[in-house]
Amino acid sequence: MAVLLTGANRQDSPVLMPLVEAVPLIKTQRGGRRKRPKKLHGDKGYDFGVNRRALRARGITPRIARRGIESKERLGRYRWVVERDFAWLNQFKRLAIRYERRGDIYEGFVHLGCSLICLNALHWE
Repeated sequence: MAVLLTGANRQDSPVLMPLVEAVPLIKTQRGGRRKRPKKLHGDKGYDFGVNRRALRARGITPRIARRGIESKERLGRYRWVVERDFAWLNQFKRLAIRYERRGDIYEGFVHLGCSLICLNALHWE
C-alpha cells in the first residue's frame, strides 16, 4: 500500500507514476522479490498515453478505462475495493474533515489510519 498526499484541485494522472514508485517491495512465494504489481486498474482520469507507456516500461499491464469509449460500470468489479478503503478511512473524523493546515501532519494521520485498518484486517484473519 502506498499513500501520496496532493491538493484537492490537482489532476490525478501526473502523480500516478510517483505513486507506483512508492509501492514497497512485494514478496513472492518463490522467495524472490518483485518490486511492482503485475496489473494496475484505474479509472478514466488516468487514461493518457504517457501513463500507459510508463506502466508498460515498468512491466505493469495497464487496465485503465478509455475516455469516451468504455463505460464506468466495467470498472465496478475492481473499483469497489478502492471505494471501500476510502470509506474505512473516512470513519476517522480527522481524515473525513481536514482540520490541519500542514500537509505533513495530515499525511501522518492518513498513515496512522491506514495502519489501524491493516491492523484490524490482521486481527480478523
